[in-house]
Amino acid sequence: MTKRIFAVLSLLVIASMMLAACGGGGASKTIKIATQSPLSGGQSAVGSDIKNGAQLALEQLSGPLTEMGFKVELAPFDDQATPDTGVANAKNIVSDPAILCVVGHYNSGVQIPSSEEYHTANLANVSPANTNPTVTERGYLEVSRIVGRDDMQGAVGAQFAFSKGLKSAYVIHDKTTYGQGIAEYFKREAEKLGMQVLGFEGTEEKANFDSILTPVLAGNPDVVYFGGMFDAAAVMFKQAREKGYMGMFLSDDGFDSSDATKIGGESLLQGAGTYFSTVSGPASVYEGTAKFIGDFKTKFGHDPQPFAAQAYDSMAICLKAIENAAKTNGNKLPTRASVSQAVRDLKDFTGITGTINFNAKGDLTEAKYFVIQVTSADPAKWSENKIDQILTLAPPQ
Repeated sequence: MTKRIFAVLSLLVIASMMLAACGGGGASKTIKIATQSPLSGGQSAVGSDIKNGAQLALEQLSGPLTEMGFKVELAPFDDQATPDTGVANAKNIVSDPAILCVVGHYNSGVQIPSSEEYHTANLANVSPANTNPTVTERGYLEVSRIVGRDDMQGAVGAQFAFSKGLKSAYVIHDKTTYGQGIAEYFKREAEKLGMQVLGFEGTEEKANFDSILTPVLAGNPDVVYFGGMFDAAAVMFKQAREKGYMGMFLSDDGFDSSDATKIGGESLLQGAGTYFSTVSGPASVYEGTAKFIGDFKTKFGHDPQPFAAQAYDSMAICLKAIENAAKTNGNKLPTRASVSQAVRDLKDFTGITGTINFNAKGDLTEAKYFVIQVTSADPAKWSENKIDQILTLAPPQ
């Protein structure tokens, strides 16, 4: 009987050792960083390059963690630019204990509900693209972003239109959290400056804008402002030109995709032209991105889309924060909460898009805003669009 008990105990010890080697101990040395962005659908050109930019950073910058004995992996998720999918993905992300940071999203309307899951799980979320004020106004330690805000960007758009001598505007948005929010900020600033806002309308249309364009054409504003994404804006702009509107088109960083010219073509160059504000700017505008652009093109076969460089920096921040938190923990796997704190504790972090510092809300202490003119109907020349204005602004207090 004693021998049997000894044999059973021996088997249990061996089994527990194997489990530790194959599951527990091995898993504890694996670190995953997730991305969430639209990898399919109409916004996949930008969304895929957010993933690609993050992937390139992980491959180039994970050395310090690897030297500490960790295996570092990318966990990409396709949020399909829809809140329900983003939240479902977020639930899967937080259920994987190996995931210590998230780079994403592209759409604020997806990021905001998804980040509620990250917040509950103490999981750091570094955003390369989300601009709605709510993203950081909730005051979540877990949520930080390396781009500016819509309340500032919408005002920049209105100030730009006013500086060009435009006196009237018609404002349209796509009814998303992002699009409607930035349109409202544009309208507020335009009216403050004394511009006449002839209309403010929301639509979920993406194919036939006849009903929306009828009052626009009747009012003949100096500028038509569209708050939302390029896959709707470019269609509406093209149809407006076909109906004879020759005033200025103005949009936001949701318009910043080379696919906009695939849709709008020459119509974007006609009349008073097409402009958009953005919090990212072409990758080439940043002093630290020359090597990034070359490496990106070599690996992925094309120039980076907007926000790819910001995704690279977001991943770099995740990696550095995890490294710092691990060192504080004796080179052992850090907790999610310690990584979130380590993100905020970074000071004067040197990214390829500039020096990065976060305030208590998770906003940049200073962010750049660009106004860009579309100068070619060739998608391959999107990065050569003309920069009309660059502003560096602090966020609202």
